[in-house]
Amino acid sequence: MHTFSIRELRDRSGELSHEAESGNVSLITKHGQPLMVSVPFDRAVVETGVHVALAINLYKSKDLSIGMAARVARMARLEFAELLGRLNVPLVDYPAGELADELSQFKR
Repeated sequence: MHTFSIRELRDRSGELSHEAESGNVSLITKHGQPLMVSVPFDRAVVETGVHVALAINLYKSKDLSIGMAARVARMARLEFAELLGRLNVPLVDYPAGELADELSQFKR
């Protein structure tokens, strides 16, 4: 998640737009404190609402755990996990080497 200060918005508004077009959430700060969040207006916002779209995006970017993202989405953890599954968002993100190592140990 990119962070922009209120003062930077005038000079970096193009970057903020680019982040939104790329589907990324951005944090806007004032005096170093979080002020607001910029959420891309996309199909997910229309279909699920801002809270759910924000939670999905922050979970996908690894800025929030599944439990915290479920809270943002105002859903139970299991309900949020099921939604992620329907959207093909992985619940577990193993590095390739770690997964291969675990699979080889499982075969023994």
